[in-house]
Amino acid sequence: MDFKHSWLALADQVCVVTGAASGIGASVAELLCAQGARVAMVDRDANTLKNTAEAIKRKGGNVLPLICDMSNPDEIEETALKVLSNWQRCDVLVNNAGLLLAGALRDVSLQDWQYVLSVNLTGYLLCSRAFFDSMNTTGRGSIVNIASISGLFPQSGSGAYSASKAGVLQLSRQMAVEWGPLGIRSNAICPGMIRTALSAKFYEEPGFEEKRSAVTANRRVGEPSDIANVALFLASNRSNYMNGAELVVDGGMQCMLMDMVPRPGYNQS
Repeated sequence: MDFKHSWLALADQVCVVTGAASGIGASVAELLCAQGARVAMVDRDANTLKNTAEAIKRKGGNVLPLICDMSNPDEIEETALKVLSNWQRCDVLVNNAGLLLAGALRDVSLQDWQYVLSVNLTGYLLCSRAFFDSMNTTGRGSIVNIASISGLFPQSGSGAYSASKAGVLQLSRQMAVEWGPLGIRSNAICPGMIRTALSAKFYEEPGFEEKRSAVTANRRVGEPSDIANVALFLASNRSNYMNGAELVVDGGMQCMLMDMVPRPGYNQS
């Protein structure tokens, strides 16, 4: 990929991406760099973060890799200080770091429940607050919150994951309401089935990908870049009048409900 600037006008913007070592976060960081943005890549996986950051640098990207556990408030504050010390401001924040610890509601441990919420939901709040003053000072900023289609539809056995992503959607709306008058926008993306490290093992099962593809209108599983492209639009001023929005990026999976109902002679799925 050649790094060429485009109509998104993200060149020289200071962007922070959490969970940037792999998957959606890594793709967002790479595409932002392709637009000429300066990107702080935040992740707790030091080795993977280093390798991903070096790969982007080799393509000409301007990145600052920072190790941070999003469940640790002190580390979040320290990370924000490093970004602001290095680049003096934050224009865009992509809250993406997340994890899933499986378990039915009657069985999931309180420790696992609280840990998932601390990363997937509280981490989004703390990271947004850590960069709030910078955005408030400049009178502008874009916060992109990566939620999940699981935040719209319950998913059994996923422990606190679905609840945490539903919380992200409401948090995103609330930030839009409270911070919108200050010039700070907050929007959310609800990815559908995306091939990431969280789901990689599933695709090792024979026939699994075909079954998943069949319940999407696009007839394919999404890639991290499918979400990253939407994130860049929300990060840019091209989406300047979008605030508190939630974009479902699922290859048309939501549209497929009635097509899943058996109708002899009609069904194509």
